[in-house]
Amino acid sequence: MVSAIRGVLLQCDVPTKEFIISLNEGKPTNERFIIHDLDDTRLFVQPSVVNWLEQRLKQFNEENTYQPPRREDTK
Repeated sequence: MVSAIRGVLLQCDVPTKEFIISLNEGKPTNERFIIHDLDDTRLFVQPSVVNWLEQRLKQFNEENTYQPPRREDTK
């Protein structure tokens, strides 16, 4: 017998996938959102977490992006 589960396929690079897995493992067992780890770059997740996940990834990227200091022009 076949059973189907609704989900969203995420494709990302390996470091981003590891970050998503760490978010998943930080949640209690009954709140985990990864349905299946497909391969090195793809995850199948619950659709209810997509917006939250996008926000967390945006925040993570902003915190880990190098911004060079502003250069003050001297005249």
